[in-house]
Amino acid sequence: MKCSRLILVFALFGFTLATSAQTATLTGIVLNKANEPLREVHITTNSSGTFSDENGFYSVQVIADKPITITFSHLGHKNAILEDLILSTNEVFEFNPILSVDAIQIDGVTITPTGKKMVSGITSLSPEIVRNIPGANAGVENILKLLPGVSSSNELSTQYNVRGGNYDENLVYVNEIEVYRPFLIRSAQQEGMSFVNSDMVQNVRFSSGGFQAKYGDKLSSVLDITYKKPSETGAQLDLSFLGASATVETVSKNKKLSTISGIRYRNNGLLVNSQETNSNFNPTFADAQTFTTYRFSNKFHLDFLGTVSINDYKNEPLDRQTNFGTINDPKSLKIYYQGEENNRYNTVLGALKGNYFLNENTTLKLIASLYHTTEEEYSDVIAQYALGDINNDLNSPSFGSATNLRGIGTQFNRARNELDALIFNITHKGNHTIENKVLEWGIKYTHEDIRDQLRESEFIDSVGFFVRPPLPEFNTNEPEEPSNSPLVAYDGVNAINFVKTDRFSGFVQFSNRLSLASHDFHYNIGVRAQHWTISGEDIKTLSQFVISPRGQMSLKPNWKRDMVFRLSGGLYYQPPFYRELRDATGTINPDVKAQESIHLVLGNEYSFHLWDRPFTLMSEVYYKKLNHVNTYTLEDVRIRYVANNDAKAYAYGADLRLNGAFVPGTESWVSIGVLKTEENSNGRGYIARPSDQRLKLGVLFQDYIPEFPNFKMYLNLVYNTGVPGGSPNYADPYQYNTRLRDYKRADLGISHIFVGGNRTYQKNHWLHRFKELSAGFEIFNLFNNQNSITNTWVRDVDSKQQFAVPNFMTSRVFNLRLSMRF
Repeated sequence: MKCSRLILVFALFGFTLATSAQTATLTGIVLNKANEPLREVHITTNSSGTFSDENGFYSVQVIADKPITITFSHLGHKNAILEDLILSTNEVFEFNPILSVDAIQIDGVTITPTGKKMVSGITSLSPEIVRNIPGANAGVENILKLLPGVSSSNELSTQYNVRGGNYDENLVYVNEIEVYRPFLIRSAQQEGMSFVNSDMVQNVRFSSGGFQAKYGDKLSSVLDITYKKPSETGAQLDLSFLGASATVETVSKNKKLSTISGIRYRNNGLLVNSQETNSNFNPTFADAQTFTTYRFSNKFHLDFLGTVSINDYKNEPLDRQTNFGTINDPKSLKIYYQGEENNRYNTVLGALKGNYFLNENTTLKLIASLYHTTEEEYSDVIAQYALGDINNDLNSPSFGSATNLRGIGTQFNRARNELDALIFNITHKGNHTIENKVLEWGIKYTHEDIRDQLRESEFIDSVGFFVRPPLPEFNTNEPEEPSNSPLVAYDGVNAINFVKTDRFSGFVQFSNRLSLASHDFHYNIGVRAQHWTISGEDIKTLSQFVISPRGQMSLKPNWKRDMVFRLSGGLYYQPPFYRELRDATGTINPDVKAQESIHLVLGNEYSFHLWDRPFTLMSEVYYKKLNHVNTYTLEDVRIRYVANNDAKAYAYGADLRLNGAFVPGTESWVSIGVLKTEENSNGRGYIARPSDQRLKLGVLFQDYIPEFPNFKMYLNLVYNTGVPGGSPNYADPYQYNTRLRDYKRADLGISHIFVGGNRTYQKNHWLHRFKELSAGFEIFNLFNNQNSITNTWVRDVDSKQQFAVPNFMTSRVFNLRLSMRF
């Protein structure tokens, strides 16, 4: 039935091969050898042309998805030629040529259909796709989850796993400034919004392993975001049932000052109210960001990135009924709640970045940032539950309700958690280029000051007797015989930690491009090192040091077929952050070592034309061997570490993605990922890790109606096999290794473009004031699949058996969306 619905969707909106003139934008600043802007440079393309202004700035629209040639010509200078440039629809590509009086600067530069240089080894995503593709948490992370090797089975979360890693193993940069996530969030519905404001994004680059030494010390991935430097003044407004966002771009007359600023508001009530738990839900997620650049001269630019985020989450759960089990043995869990959650996560980030262009070959950078977060978790929730069978008599007036109740009890959860974190970074980076050789270096100092109060407890009472922890000192024969032992929380943590960490890290790397027997060969070799010292109240001071060599190479044979082969890898370390030092009891262990991973990635990229349109087939196989592994448990999005290094692990798999213009003027792809990852604690044998996502399928599809090309459809499909579902408190994970059900989800968006692209209006028309205007609707979880992210463990008093009750995610939700740009 579900397959027939999917076929109907594709048939309705037409998997058409009709053509439509779609465009992209090429922009930048033309400079001379002295790094001074050139005015009146003639920029010509296959179909259009323009001139640079007095500040060297230019912007020209080009035809998308087809090879084009761009020529930069100026009296007294040699022409600069950019050949076989292929950009995707609506892509904005920045290119800053330097014209010489004695040589052609650029000759035969080739760019793949997705706009990225073919030898980079990094996935490049279109900002337009990031902004347009629907999702419960639309944005960069929503698109990443459609890539092979990237997994998440929680549509309310912006966090993701990459090739067997966890949420804490991913680096995120915005304009080379490292950004952080809140620490205490345990539930995806508490997250609010991604740090990245999609409306401010210019470039998105992502590496899922084997990345260069210039990136930091994490085990799994790098997300490298570049915010726009506006070329003209404008404003954008987006409205939907989930919230609103506004973005303003400004540029001074002399082009020296440019600013892009955005504010966002989000309310997850529409999504959370579709879950099985009825509640009074009152969240407020809001943030403001600004990215400003001032060009003091052609040699010195200063950037500022500032963000303020306020996440105020209030939830008063009322009741819940979950039906689970099998057809032959259906069960029901009914819960009535009292109390509420009141959580608050406030973060502030300020960063300055100075760019000094010493000469045309050397650039020096100095970056300073300060991140501050204050987080509070206050909750008092009493849950009275009844576990029983389901009345499956269709003629009964109580059909679907719980009968034969055999597990009745009360659970009281209380939390008073507070965290205050201050993180300061200062970094120097530089690069020097001579012909095809590039030398890059950097050194960084980080100071982390964490103040954490952790107080939470869980009390369980079942039919008149108190459930104590299953520890030897509490062994009793309840309920047959009363116990005189003290009342102790079934699970509780009480700790206060003051931890400071000082880190010194640095890297140096060298890359070169050679010609070997008419074949293009690129390589990059580098090394990172980090030394850190942990100290704090009642914590012994301890220092550690790691060194991490890394390398990448690519070969582009001089074949008729356009192929690139890549090999990358190295030794990757992840020195422990605060959360990795804290065990399940809240105790800090400063002896925790850096987790170690050996990466080996072999890849191929094949670009070709089909139906006179560009396509790319990307494939990678990888293997990771991990040592000094700090095992963890995962509940929703909350990670709790064992805080030791008593395990080793491995991960291997293969990723495949076919990307291209399945429909002319659009970009779509199909991705498949296969993965296996296991860990071995204390030599007990290998078991699946919490991130063991065996099979992943992701589809992103864009289409339009040929007769009405301004009606567009966006569809994303995700299928993930189930991951390990965790185990009850105090249980041995080697004895509880069940899996959650498979995750299946489809999100659909349909919009009508009133203004934008090739559709414009005369000055006397009221729509002329808009540069872009579109309206449409979105359907999340199109086929209303029941997906679960965790299990609630409920005990049957009589049999003392515990049942894994799935916590279901959101059901089908309808959303309206209006977007405009001035």
